[in-house]
Amino acid sequence: MKKGLLTFSACILAVVTSIAQEVTFEEFKLDNGLHVILHQDNTAPVVSTSVMYDVGGKDGDRNRTGFAHFFEHLLFEGSKNIGRGEFMKIIPANGGTFNANTSQDRTYYYEVFPSNKLELALWLESERMLHPVIDQVGVDTQNEVVKEEKRQNFDNRPYGQILNAIGENLFQLHPYKGSNIGEMEHLDAATLEEFMAFFDKYYVPNNAVLVIAGDIEIAKTKTLVEAYFGEVERGADVVRNFPKEAPITETIKATTYDKNIQTPAIIAAYRVPGMATKDARVLDMISTYLSGGKSSVLYKKLVDEQKQALTVQAINLPQVDYNIFALFALPLGDVPIQTLLSEMDEEIAKIQNELISERDYQKLQNQFENQFVNANSSISGIAESLATYYLLYGDVNLINNEIDIYRSITREDIKNVAQRYLSPNQRVEIEYLPKKDDQ
Repeated sequence: MKKGLLTFSACILAVVTSIAQEVTFEEFKLDNGLHVILHQDNTAPVVSTSVMYDVGGKDGDRNRTGFAHFFEHLLFEGSKNIGRGEFMKIIPANGGTFNANTSQDRTYYYEVFPSNKLELALWLESERMLHPVIDQVGVDTQNEVVKEEKRQNFDNRPYGQILNAIGENLFQLHPYKGSNIGEMEHLDAATLEEFMAFFDKYYVPNNAVLVIAGDIEIAKTKTLVEAYFGEVERGADVVRNFPKEAPITETIKATTYDKNIQTPAIIAAYRVPGMATKDARVLDMISTYLSGGKSSVLYKKLVDEQKQALTVQAINLPQVDYNIFALFALPLGDVPIQTLLSEMDEEIAKIQNELISERDYQKLQNQFENQFVNANSSISGIAESLATYYLLYGDVNLINNEIDIYRSITREDIKNVAQRYLSPNQRVEIEYLPKKDDQ
């Protein structure tokens, strides 16, 4: 009877989840190529307005890295009609919040306002796209801001160089090899003309998606979008031809030193298929199985039971061209870091040679159901999902049916994908060590 009740409850949850997660949207494109996605939800007087540009850390001259992240800051400087520094004052003064972020693949700007301020939000974003002020004063100001961010988040933070260490060892040719924030000497050496050329190439309407979600009227919003963005000139199409990486067939060993740590770390990183593939979703499940919470395989084994690790983690970092699947552990006491690697490898081997239990499989399905619900539980979350699915996945309706891909993954898929991508000869092993004074 208990099992029957649980099954019935699971079915009810699945039905409720399906209903709750249905996101309606409408798409259209302006003559200048700007793709627009509208989602109407009038349950609360809030609207999220966002623009995602198809430009990230991987783009641009490799002797001028970090431009996309730099522009994340620079495009808050002001515009022809917005005074310097006023952009970030106007939004809170009108009851709004805002932010922006940059990855290797895209840059995302967004504002959340009371819905009666929609036109203000559209004006602000159109100003950013139409005629921002890109001058030497702004460049010099934001250069110092970026340098301070780099010092705080990377140079002076314990383990702050881990992602950079993975990228530079895992990639030989692809621009994912470089850091997203870039090299400061590249920014210092860049001319104003180079910054302006970067803007003209990437921050054009046909290289972006505008998403408006929340308490809107579709017809009225379409008219406003045309009024504010229609005059922005189309740019040349962005063409990318990044080099392909040869498969790793022999373990690459590397050592990185960090002046900010006392406890060493071990990292094993694999170059795996990009985020839009089914195999990437299977690897999501594998990473969650290994370290998704305190009841996960690696945490229970290395932290709770054997008390060999301070922390342990498996991640599947989503990127367009190649994901990064990485194992990471910090030893407890004098446990050798190679011991931790061996223990993690043992669990990978189990996945490769045995089907995970039906109970663990159902637990994974429940975890991904919950993630799917939570990702779209707010208007701002829905807006970002719509932009991401359009720009990075090429299918906006994944906001409603991506969970079906995860549901379709079987225990056999998990075993097969682990065999295909997670063998020791397919990875980079990095010993991440404290830096001594003489190094």
